Amino acid sequence: MALIRASRISRKYRAYRTRRVTCRTDATLPERLGPPPSGFALLPWLLMGMGAFSNLFQGRTPNPLIGSVGLFAFNSLYIYVTFRAFVKEKREARSTRVALVLLGVVTCSLAIGYGGSWLLFFPLLGLATGAVVRGRWLGRTCFALSVLAGVVAGVRDGWGAVNVAYGTFLSTMVTAAILSLSEAVRELRAAREELARRAVEKERLRFSRDLHDLLGHTLSVIVVKSEAARRLAPRDLDAALLQVRDIESVGRQALTEIREAVTGYREGSLTTELDRAQSALTAAGVTSSVRMSGPPLSPQTETLLGWVVREAVTNVVRHSGAAHCAIGLTGTKERVRLVFSDDGTGPVPGSASGSGTGLKGLTERLAAAGGSLEAGPGARDGFVVRAELPVDWADLMGRDVLEGDVVEQHRDR
Repeated sequence: MALIRASRISRKYRAYRTRRVTCRTDATLPERLGPPPSGFALLPWLLMGMGAFSNLFQGRTPNPLIGSVGLFAFNSLYIYVTFRAFVKEKREARSTRVALVLLGVVTCSLAIGYGGSWLLFFPLLGLATGAVVRGRWLGRTCFALSVLAGVVAGVRDGWGAVNVAYGTFLSTMVTAAILSLSEAVRELRAAREELARRAVEKERLRFSRDLHDLLGHTLSVIVVKSEAARRLAPRDLDAALLQVRDIESVGRQALTEIREAVTGYREGSLTTELDRAQSALTAAGVTSSVRMSGPPLSPQTETLLGWVVREAVTNVVRHSGAAHCAIGLTGTKERVRLVFSDDGTGPVPGSASGSGTGLKGLTERLAAAGGSLEAGPGARDGFVVRAELPVDWADLMGRDVLEGDVVEQHRDR
């Protein structure tokens, strides 16, 4: 019954964490901006050249053939440049820069040759330039283009050159500012979505570690004690009942731990974990010894080392075939070290406990806390697990390694 209730609570815990992360992600991510802008946004500005087209159509432009070719070349280059300006790789390509320079040459040629309404091509050239040029070259290019437009317009239109130069400067800077801002917003949106996705993945990984650490050891102890009860039942009923009571106690403790994990208050005592470890080892027929020295440890450090003890005991019970285990805890003002050794064969190569979820997850946790975890064959025989932590890691990093988003849960409340 205890195992059934534990599995139900674990499923509720998984659903709770999934809903919580999903709600948090959905609440912080704004709506999508829709399709990105394209060259079609700058096409309507070609209507500024309708005056020049009207003069050609009405026959008021000298050398209409040259003017028609120039108008066609300007429109073609303008469309080519503006449509490539919205893709970063194409915008920075040499062909786009060459086309922009040719557009400037055609604009100057038409403005010098015809003047009048043809001078309005300079603001259009400014639009194309603002769409292509970015960064430190924008200001210099805009200033040079405005001066060029003013000089050419001054030769053809006198004081009207001020309006042409101002219009060129304004079209260049405003276009560049709007497009740069749009790109920055989209990049920030993409970055936020990526961060949210990584947060969900991190939360799932943390949950899988917690579930493994909470239930892996507990279920192993229950299996060992169940086997012991089955062996003792035919010849010593009282001893078998004692094992059954231990199974009930372990199951109730598992329920308590899962409830604490759901509410975010999971803090374990290292002494309690060591007592449980000795009880599990005794039930598996493994003798054990514990030696402890050094100053008192913080609750966060005890909790993290408690995970190491759990995983090491689980490996001994499942795989090692050991007869004796030695647990040593030594601490100084700077670091604390836990050594768990046995005289068995160690984890079976390729097993999950030997190289998979348990030890790998603990290695990542200790590394995040500034510590280390080593597991491998001992100097003589058996298997050794060594864990080291800085004493003040919790003060430096807070409680994120152990409790994830517990602080945020308190704020939500």
